[in-house]
Amino acid sequence: MAISHRSTQTFYQRHGKRVFDIVVSGLLLCLLAPVIGVLWFIVRRQLGSPAFFRQRRPGKGGRVFEMVKFRSMTDARDSSGNLLPDQDRLPRFGQLLRSTSLDELPELWNVLKGEMSLVGPRPLLERYLDRYTPHQARRHEVAPGVTGWAQVNGRNALSWEEKFELDVWYVDHQSLALDLKILWLTFWKVIKRDSVSAAGEATMSEFLGTDTEKRAA
Repeated sequence: MAISHRSTQTFYQRHGKRVFDIVVSGLLLCLLAPVIGVLWFIVRRQLGSPAFFRQRRPGKGGRVFEMVKFRSMTDARDSSGNLLPDQDRLPRFGQLLRSTSLDELPELWNVLKGEMSLVGPRPLLERYLDRYTPHQARRHEVAPGVTGWAQVNGRNALSWEEKFELDVWYVDHQSLALDLKILWLTFWKVIKRDSVSAAGEATMSEFLGTDTEKRAA
């Protein structure tokens, strides 16, 4: 998948955003270390070990990194040893972690390392890379975020196409003012526990690709 990059960037996009990410994620990791420690212990007791969920995700330019977050599902399996569907492995405590976004706290480490940003399109599954249209693939022109424009405008209640449109809009309009707005709106979304899951889904249905005509456009 070819990924193009914008040739003109503002000072904030070139330098300020990374400085902002380092300062804020570093401070939050220090301040929230006790909370993260307590959550690690509770997750291990409630959901099993390991407490951290690690998965390869594509970042800026499609480069793959290992994203880390708290696990929110159990490893419950059927009689044949196959994992049960998501809705059967997502207990009440896991739902609480997701609805409060506490499961995302370890991603601050990814931000500090430069693999993610505080604000940007959410890092999705690696297998989606070949399913994007060229327009949708522009979401990888910036580092993926802990939160993003799509998350404060509907989150998992949106269709995939709507989310990708919001992601690309953010790529073209990113600024310090917009990032601060998104972080503030995220705070209120978390307080309200809004739009955590898609209708009829425990999480979000898999992205299978936009129809053939749009992919060829």
